Amino acid sequence: MATPLHASDPPTAVGILLLLTAAIEAAHGFRRATAASQRAAWIGSGITLAMAVVLISAPWLAAAGLVLFVGVSFAIDGVRHAATAIREGRTQPGFERSALAAAGNLGVVLLLLVFRGSAVNWTVAIAAGIRILGTAFNIAAAPAFTGREADDTVIADLGLTDDARMAKVGTRMQVEEQERVLLDVAWLAAFVGTLFAIHIGRMGFDLTTLGLVSPGVAVLGDLAVALVIAYAVVVPLKLTVRKATRRLERRAWQWSLEFSPVGRAAHWGHQAVQWWLESRLRFAIRLRLARYSLPQALGRGLQIGVPFAAIIVATIPVFGMSWYFDTENWAASIWNSWAESRTDIWRAAMVEAVVRDGLAREDASGFEVHPAGVGDQPFSFLVIGDTGEGDASQHVLRDQLIKAADQEDVRFVVISSDVVYPTGAMRDYELRFWLPFKGVTKPVFAIPGNHDWYDALEAFVATFFEPRAARAAMRARIEVDNRLTGTTDETVERLIAEAARLRREYGVPTGYQQGPFFQLQTEAFALIAVDTGVLKQVDEEQLTWLRAALDRADGKVVLALLGHPPLAGGLDQTRDNEPFAAITRLLREHHVHVVMAGDTHDLEYYRQPVTDDGKPGAVHYFVNGGGGAYQSFGTALAWPAQPPTAVWAFYPTRSDVAGKINQWTPLWKRPAWWWTKSFGAWPFSAEWLSAAFDYNVAPFFQSFIEVRVEPADGRLRLRPWGVHGRLRWSDLQMSEGLKPAEAAPDALVEWVVDARAQ
Repeated sequence: MATPLHASDPPTAVGILLLLTAAIEAAHGFRRATAASQRAAWIGSGITLAMAVVLISAPWLAAAGLVLFVGVSFAIDGVRHAATAIREGRTQPGFERSALAAAGNLGVVLLLLVFRGSAVNWTVAIAAGIRILGTAFNIAAAPAFTGREADDTVIADLGLTDDARMAKVGTRMQVEEQERVLLDVAWLAAFVGTLFAIHIGRMGFDLTTLGLVSPGVAVLGDLAVALVIAYAVVVPLKLTVRKATRRLERRAWQWSLEFSPVGRAAHWGHQAVQWWLESRLRFAIRLRLARYSLPQALGRGLQIGVPFAAIIVATIPVFGMSWYFDTENWAASIWNSWAESRTDIWRAAMVEAVVRDGLAREDASGFEVHPAGVGDQPFSFLVIGDTGEGDASQHVLRDQLIKAADQEDVRFVVISSDVVYPTGAMRDYELRFWLPFKGVTKPVFAIPGNHDWYDALEAFVATFFEPRAARAAMRARIEVDNRLTGTTDETVERLIAEAARLRREYGVPTGYQQGPFFQLQTEAFALIAVDTGVLKQVDEEQLTWLRAALDRADGKVVLALLGHPPLAGGLDQTRDNEPFAAITRLLREHHVHVVMAGDTHDLEYYRQPVTDDGKPGAVHYFVNGGGGAYQSFGTALAWPAQPPTAVWAFYPTRSDVAGKINQWTPLWKRPAWWWTKSFGAWPFSAEWLSAAFDYNVAPFFQSFIEVRVEPADGRLRLRPWGVHGRLRWSDLQMSEGLKPAEAAPDALVEWVVDARAQ
């Protein structure tokens, strides 16, 4: 009821609370003592869940529709309770509770009708609060079983309540279950310890916050997977088998209790039947204990599911589902939640420190880089995004990256986002940056992606900043966090020294920047690289610099490099994100010719023909995130009927993607593939479900872009490269008329941006 006082989005906050309420009520339904009470709990939980889903979706609903749906939900529940009260009659003990529930629900409907036109947030919050109070009352008042009654209720289900021998068997088994608790805890602890050791071995271990917490988060993910396997797969299958053979079980118990075996064969036969019956009875008692007790439910679920989860941990690379069941990647989502609330604060503190120490300025010349050989003569540079996977998908592009970088006119290389996955930690830099880039002898610059920020940008800063700027930036980050961090001054020096050591060993030139953003300006060309952090936005310090850099670039050919793409997957990514939309508008107001970004893992092109002020002049948008991470197949599989621009292209094509998935998808994953092709993976997205088909085998569709600058002509030539060299028009899926009429399908792709012709 208090959410409108403190929540920025009250309907969503209320929806989350109702979601928790629905889960609690559904769980309590398993403990209810009567079938009618169980049904009431689950129906009520379903109605509460529907309310929660609608409220969480409130940003996409009109306020009137939101109130209407909530009101209808309360009305349905009110009528249900009223019908129950009428059916029970005044003489039944539950009449008063049902009548009170009906009056309460219908009273809320009246409240919503009275206040539907005003104070929507308060109306919804108060109504939801009443709903939660009603659920709490039902849980408190409904009769429920406890664990002590597990054996009695199981025997009652078999229809053998009156048999003293059966009661004795049930009592014995329940006592045995209580006695083996410590043994079960011991072997579960051994499994958990083993899983923790596996994750440490694969993720690495150091005395940073990331190193200490990430393996633990991965283990918690394993336990969550174990519970899902237990209660969504194993238990339903066993219950199905038990239900199909329940009649046989009853007859077998009656036979076993009455039968007196004569002879060895009869004895062994009776023993076998008795073992089968007792194993079923033991399972039933364990499951009933889980129904009646939350600790028992967690323990039993883990006992069933942990061995399966351990198999998944050991074999996850085989399944091609790294973003689903690989709990080591789940840890990254924890760091994402942490970093997204701190990124702008950290960046602003870093910039202020570097400027304060006189290492950079925030004016039009601030945070500038000066690679050799860049001037008025034509030159080229490479842009590659989302590189740092460290596996075959990154290394398969390595020879072409080195080949392109070795061209005489290529002056430098820029990484446009996510240098290192999954958490940007220094321990991963050697295998996921230095080794794949060994052989690149031109200067390498970078802007961070969201994954690079997960360690507070420490490894990125140590690698790409000048040492003095790195030292100032990291110390400023420590101070702005009030030194509540595992990073000390000694850690800072160790990170800088480690980056210097790896730079010497691998010979890749880095360490030229003063910040996570930078600019390169010549008389006729400007490259402006912007760090959009985790939430696709910039802080005030970077915004001040960006405005000055754009003013300085007025009249030049301008390429803006962002951490996130404004257009991707055939959709406008700035919609419902005003800070990101403001950055895009600023670039268009300054007539930036090319906007390029990583983050989405493929190659895409869009041409917008006019600027926001109506002046002629196309803006060319590129998604350039195919540098090594798993592929974003959702672009090809779910390209919209009406993309944001009339002129577009993307790589790889739908047929290429479908061909690879058809080639490598085993039979057991065919239904998911059919669902993705036929229904767009509804109610999920094709992009989300396509991760199930992320096979790290050939054919690969990784890519990067070579940018050739021709200052005298005011022209840029953008040339995409793939794992076999320069891409050809036949490699792309594109709109009509994009390919030059004179170009053959196997001609090399080149987008020409002529600023003077616009």
